Amino acid sequence: MLVDLLEFGFSFLILISVWLAYTNIMAILPVEDDVVVALNLALLFLVSIEPYLFYLNITFDILAHELLLDYASILYALDMAGLMLILALFTHQLAGEEKGLVPKEAITRYKRVRDVLCVSGALFAITILPIFWAVKIQSLPIRFYLWSVPLVLSSIRRVSYNESH
Repeated sequence: MLVDLLEFGFSFLILISVWLAYTNIMAILPVEDDVVVALNLALLFLVSIEPYLFYLNITFDILAHELLLDYASILYALDMAGLMLILALFTHQLAGEEKGLVPKEAITRYKRVRDVLCVSGALFAITILPIFWAVKIQSLPIRFYLWSVPLVLSSIRRVSYNESH
């Protein structure tokens, strides 16, 4: 039960991180066009299926359900890539100097956040390639190990931002 709670807690951490990023963005970004509304709906859908896809990835036994785990992990990677890239698109809107949504001194920060989100989204998307399933470390596909890189990138971005302010 403790392992299950830790796994749930990790999924919850992902959801909280997305929610915090989203609320920080939407506190500034005006919801004024159909594209923003559509992206909001897509983000809501992706957030809602993340716990389910995460659950599939931690419950399928790699030996007994290898094909199902492969598919579940591809769907999870695409879900996370979508979350990161939608947040990056919203942040890109904030980083635009011409719109004047944030103070000029904050634009560099938002551009850094956008770039980290883009790299994270791209990393999740790239891991769907078969090579990231075929190559294994301790019988676990490297796809799963690579998913921790966005967490590290995000932490480095936060630390570098805090040190510069």
